Amino acid sequence: MRARVPASSANLGPGFDVIALALDLYVEVEVEPAARLTVRATGEGSDMAADATHLAASVAIDVAGHDRLSITVRSDIPVARGFGSSAALAVAAAAAAGSRDPLGVAARLDGHPENAAASVVGGLVAATTVKGAVRAVRMPLDIGLVFVALVPDRPLATSRARQALPPQVSRADATFNLGRLSLLLAGLADRSLLIREATEDRLHQDYRSPMFPEAPQLLSRLVDAGALAACWSGAGPSLLGICDGADGERVRAQAEALMKEMGVPGRAMIRRPDLEGLVVDGGDSGLFDIGHSLRP
Repeated sequence: MRARVPASSANLGPGFDVIALALDLYVEVEVEPAARLTVRATGEGSDMAADATHLAASVAIDVAGHDRLSITVRSDIPVARGFGSSAALAVAAAAAAGSRDPLGVAARLDGHPENAAASVVGGLVAATTVKGAVRAVRMPLDIGLVFVALVPDRPLATSRARQALPPQVSRADATFNLGRLSLLLAGLADRSLLIREATEDRLHQDYRSPMFPEAPQLLSRLVDAGALAACWSGAGPSLLGICDGADGERVRAQAEALMKEMGVPGRAMIRRPDLEGLVVDGGDSGLFDIGHSLRP
């Protein structure tokens, strides 16, 4: 069985650990019966160990209950760059191994229900865990938006990025983020309402900036170049400029020039929302119990 799922960008500024957006970068996993375990990988992440420790293998073995599997992975999702590569890989491997609940499997193993939910459902998703089950709701998304992704060559492991966060936050900071999240969701639903302040955040971005010191200036300059708003993508270090579709290429070109000017090796690319989510052998995620998720 073969499964394909999109990358995801979580947080989007104030939506820390609760919202994510599916983007048009993909990982495909094929799982077939075999005499013994074999793992083959191409594209992003192909340097990972090709054995039972590979995430796709561990997920498929967990679902199948044995390791007599041939597993093939093809990915164009950058690893450790803030695009939910682990969650996407876990969803694809679980679905390809025959799980009826790939969202539940991925959320349990990867620990990020919002990333996994976006990869399964597609579009803009709010997700959390309620009584042990993932609850995901697809939110309205203006299809006229595009996303300029700045992807530095330097990786940043999510675990390391999370260690930079304080164990507690003030009521004022929590309230600040809730207000900005309301603005962000309204702006993502209707781009005419999106303002640069909608992606402001007091829970994670500033704490992570020392690990990517150029990020604050890059974010500010993205908006100066024409993005409606800008934010970290997940735990970073990739950054997103949220743009009107008509402005995307101009913002991308200026962002690429800015990275060179600031001496930040990497690439700037336009990404569009993926609205399909999980696709299995030409079918769709409607074939699965997606963890009691709600879809419009």
